[in-house]
Formats: sequence, C-alpha cells, structure tokens
Amino acid sequence: MTMDATSQRLLMCRPTYFAVDYAINPWMDPSAPVDTALAVRQWEQLRQTYRDLGHTVEEITPVPGLPDMVFAANGGTVIDGKAMAVQFRDPQRADEAPAYRAWFEDAGFEMYDPKHVNEGEGDVLLAGDYLLAGTGFRTAHSSHAQLQEVFGYPVITMQLVDPRFYHLDTALTVLDERTVAYLPEAFSLGSQAVLRRLFPDAVHATMADAEVLGLNAVSDGRHVVLPAQATDLAAKLRDRGYETIGVDLSELRKAGGGPKCCTLRLRQGKASK
Repeated sequence: MTMDATSQRLLMCRPTYFAVDYAINPWMDPSAPVDTALAVRQWEQLRQTYRDLGHTVEEITPVPGLPDMVFAANGGTVIDGKAMAVQFRDPQRADEAPAYRAWFEDAGFEMYDPKHVNEGEGDVLLAGDYLLAGTGFRTAHSSHAQLQEVFGYPVITMQLVDPRFYHLDTALTVLDERTVAYLPEAFSLGSQAVLRRLFPDAVHATMADAEVLGLNAVSDGRHVVLPAQATDLAAKLRDRGYETIGVDLSELRKAGGGPKCCTLRLRQGKASK
C-alpha cells in the first residue's frame, strides 16, 4: 500500500540548556548524569531527519534556566492558523509559556490564551476530524471545552492512568487521518473502549516499546520518526506500509522526552491536508 506524505511546518527548540535539575515526572532523576552536548547532537540529528524528509523546521530561541524548553510540543496547540498558548502545571516550566506565546504572536498566528492548565500538543493531538485530548496528570479536563470552542473540532477526552505516560503523546501517536498507534494499558477502560470504536484498525504497542517512548513519534502520513529502540513497534508499522526512521534521543529521554516532545506542528490554513 502506498502512503501519502504531507509536508509539515515544525517548530523546535535547541536543547542548549538541557538538564535534569528537578523531577516532575517518573523519568526524571536529578542525581543521574546528563550529557548536554550529546543531547544537542541527538536533537540535531532529529532536526536533520525532518529536513531530509522535506519538512520545514523553524526554531525558537532557547532561554537560560528553562531546561525543558526543548520539548516544543508543550509550547502550544496550532491548528488552522490559530494558536492556543499554554499554562503549565508545574512552576519549573511556567516561564516557557510566555516565550512560546511571543513566538506564535510574532509568527502571525491568531492567539488564544488558556483558561485552565493546558500543556499543548503534549496532550492535544489532531486525528482526522477529532481532537484527542489527554487528562489525568498534566492538562486539566476543564481545558477541553475551550479547545473545542477555539478550534471547532469535536474533542474526545482521553483519561491517562499510568504516570510514566503522563502526556497523551507518550501513549498515542497519530499515524494519519484514520489510524493511530497506542498503548492500551496507558488509558482508562472507558478511553480504551472509545479508542477501539474510533480507530478499529489501530496499531497496539507493547509495554516494552512504550517504555522507551516508542509512541512519542512523528508521522507525516508515510514516514514515522520514532525512537530507534522501539523495534517491535517499528516492525508493526512497516507491516502496515509505513516507512520508519529510528532516531536515538536517549539523552532527552532522561527527562521523559522523545521525537514528538521535541516537535510542534504548525498548521496554517485547513489542517492535515
């Protein structure tokens, strides 16, 4: 089966100041050594991978003292030229929000400010005609109504239950407008039932692949960029006709981040076309 790739405009942030100085998710251990130079090299390889695929990569300037700013997916949600800014749950990341908001405004997006805790594309994924919106650990359930009002897509709440998969994008990846891959155990029983109903042909990941953040992947509809360690998931995706590209972001994984965490999709005009 031939897949159609969609050219994407992406926002990234160089991990110049990357460190693990605090713990706000189970992946983070401030006592473990971190090699910032290695993190930068791995990030540069991810950026080059996107460029080699024909995608446009824009960059926001990193801010000293914000070690998690590299995780651009949490900087906002951008659909149809509208950008919703974010409000972080944890004070350690709070100052990232105005930095990203200023970038969106300078780039000419129509701006909306959040009324509740909302951590951007970490918990808000566009899947065809639906917005899948995670809650349970970071983004507040009360934010989902505003997402629907701003973007005009039906919002489907996804209840996360495993703290290791604290954002939706660590437990589910959108492969194309009709297909997702996800880890069933990361969701409540009700959310699992909804996912089966919406995506009967979904790819189910193993816990082993989820534990290397294999689902924190980026797809253009044909190519799927995912952690190189997620070998079983990559094989399942290839069996479905996708082309997989493995990247090593092992250093950034020490903060709970993978390819998708580092990547914010900038959708200008009608989305996903």
